[in-house]
Amino acid sequence: MGVFMAFTFFFRDLPVLEYAVDEAIKLAMGRMRIKIWDAGSALGQEPYTLAILFAERLGATFNNLYLDATDYDSENNFGDIIKQATYKYEELQRIPAGIFEKYFDAQGGDLYRVCDKIRSRVFFQYHDLLSLKAIGADYALVVCKNVLLHFPYDKRIEVIKMYHQALGAGGLLAMENTQKMPVEIAHLFQQVVPDAQLYRKL
Repeated sequence: MGVFMAFTFFFRDLPVLEYAVDEAIKLAMGRMRIKIWDAGSALGQEPYTLAILFAERLGATFNNLYLDATDYDSENNFGDIIKQATYKYEELQRIPAGIFEKYFDAQGGDLYRVCDKIRSRVFFQYHDLLSLKAIGADYALVVCKNVLLHFPYDKRIEVIKMYHQALGAGGLLAMENTQKMPVEIAHLFQQVVPDAQLYRKL
C-alpha cells in the first residue's frame, strides 16, 4: 500500500493528532513506556509529526516513547528514507516556525534533517496490514490514516479488529476523517469526539 501513502505532509490533520496525543498521554500516565503505532507511515512525515507532538508535551519523560512506524512498500525504499529523515525545505513549510527551528537541523542546500532526539524514538519496520498480524500489543494509540480506504470493506473490518487486539485497555484508534467505523464492529469502540474519527477501545 506504500505508493498511496507518499502524498502526506508534516502536521497534516493537526487537530485530530493533537487530541489523540493528549488522550494517549493521559492513558499512559505513570507507565514506564508509551507505545504508539503509526500504520501507514509513508516517508516519515506522520510518525515524525507525532513524535514532535509527544516531545512538546512529555518533556523529560519523552524517552518513554516508543513509536513504531510501519508501511508496506514494494520498492523497499521507505525505510531508508524514514531512517535518513532528511527532507527538502519546500516539504516543511507548513510546520510552525518555532517547531521547525527546534526539531530540524540544516544539512546544506535546501535539505533539513529531523533532529536526533526525535529520530531516536521512531522505529520503522516493513509490515503488510493485510497479513492481519499486529506488530505488537498494549499500544496506547494506533494511527491509521489514508490506508483503509484502499482496502475492500471486509478487509477494513479485519484490519480494525487487529488494531483492537493491538491496543491496550482504553487505547485509542485515529483514522482518516472520511473513514467511518464499520457498523459490524462499532461495539468494539467508543467515539471520543463527535467531529473526528478518534475511537477508544472498549
